[in-house]
Amino acid sequence: MRAGFRWDIPARLNMARQACDDWASREPHRTAIIDMTGARRRDVSYAALREMAETLATALLDRGVARGDRVGVLRSQDPWCAAAHLAIWKVGAISVPLFKLFREDALRSRVGDSGLTLAVTDTEGAAMLADIGCDSLIPEAGLPDLLTPTYDTGAQDPAVLIYTSGTTGKPKGALHAHRVLTGHLPGVEMSHDLLGQPGDVLWTPADWAWIGGLFDVLMPGLTLGVPVVAARMPKFSAAACAALIAETGIRNVFFPPTALRMLKSEGLAIPGLRTVASGGEPLGEEMLSWGKDALGVTINEFYGQTECNMTVSSCGALFSPRPGCAGRAVPGHDVAVINRQGLLTDGEGDVAFRRGSASMMLEYWHNPEATAEKFRGDWMLTGDRGVMADGFLRILGREDDVITSAGYRIGPGEVEDCLLTHPAVATAGVVGKPDALRTEIVKAYVVLKPGFEPSDEARQDIVNHVKSRLSGHSYPRELTFLNALPMTVTGKVIRKDLKARAKEEAGA
Repeated sequence: MRAGFRWDIPARLNMARQACDDWASREPHRTAIIDMTGARRRDVSYAALREMAETLATALLDRGVARGDRVGVLRSQDPWCAAAHLAIWKVGAISVPLFKLFREDALRSRVGDSGLTLAVTDTEGAAMLADIGCDSLIPEAGLPDLLTPTYDTGAQDPAVLIYTSGTTGKPKGALHAHRVLTGHLPGVEMSHDLLGQPGDVLWTPADWAWIGGLFDVLMPGLTLGVPVVAARMPKFSAAACAALIAETGIRNVFFPPTALRMLKSEGLAIPGLRTVASGGEPLGEEMLSWGKDALGVTINEFYGQTECNMTVSSCGALFSPRPGCAGRAVPGHDVAVINRQGLLTDGEGDVAFRRGSASMMLEYWHNPEATAEKFRGDWMLTGDRGVMADGFLRILGREDDVITSAGYRIGPGEVEDCLLTHPAVATAGVVGKPDALRTEIVKAYVVLKPGFEPSDEARQDIVNHVKSRLSGHSYPRELTFLNALPMTVTGKVIRKDLKARAKEEAGA
């Protein structure tokens, strides 16, 4: 497959046409989205989705949106979330996914860095955006009757700006072109044992604000003609998951590893699935064995990152998985382990992707220095260390300090910056602490300013401060007060010392 594969990317390409318009022209009544967000099930056809996107595109133009403008999308899983991205791409603008669990600081950072002044949202999101001076467009409030056709855009034209966490400073925006959807398709197909078989129906509990929800599920499903289920699950549970699968006929699921662990802990079998894909961190032999027993499938692990996604995958329909490995390189993506000189190595090294992958970002938004640092010659560095054996990639761990918690990638620098805005905090260090359910939890070590004393009340107040200002998923779940933090001579926190302490605390 790899030897015979060539990217088929036309010079002129628009993801709205690719994911919706083409199907709406050929099979207008075909189901695009199974909407489970209301009181009852509603099947949204490709023709209906195209009309939603076109009317929303007209509203965007009425608001003065032009080619290259950034427009936010702050909605949970629902048809209008899909239509919003399609509408933004239709008019040649750049969509910026935003997460409902973000709080003021996290939203302000992304809105400010991207320069967006308008976001498609709902009533709840509009209230969140009003606090940071960003205008809202709520589709349910009424749209113009005029329909706006899809603009002619190039495959290399910018289309979507997705923010990713790093170890220092604010999150960086990975700018992707219209070719990014094409770049995801081979990996999505592999991870679901050749997705697109008769009767396939696709769903994920992951929010569509993340690349895993937006480009591993929603847009590839629409492009391949596979109905995508939209469902809000405020609190994930095995029972609710099983009920949704039974009611909608879901056959293909992307479960983040934490969701799989929760299913396993609840001991509930889920029949009727054809495929289960998972990515974010290795599952291990025990989880793969449980998947066969409880889900009736071989869980296909995959690997990638926001900057270049769906590059490695397992595929039970083609080859047996190797426990502890992410899989093999997906056709169209050249994946390798390289040394410091940028040469391939048989031993441990830096996991990297060669330039030319269709899912590779154009650049970090307005950050040429960070973009340059991301590459070593023709190779994009992932920040992971790994080993390649017999074509299988085994991830050994991250070279940096990014925290992987419940499938989210959390940059410690952003959490530390937020901690320092609390009036009692003098210095802070944030690391990931090993956790059986979430892989890691955010652990904060804090030194208080003179005049403040450690206490349970102070601890909770600081945690609530981060939770309310940053997000509902990246606040410290544990916080320890110290008299001093380990520092370099230049005043930087020595995170490896804190990580060793957290590992010892966890008994790992």
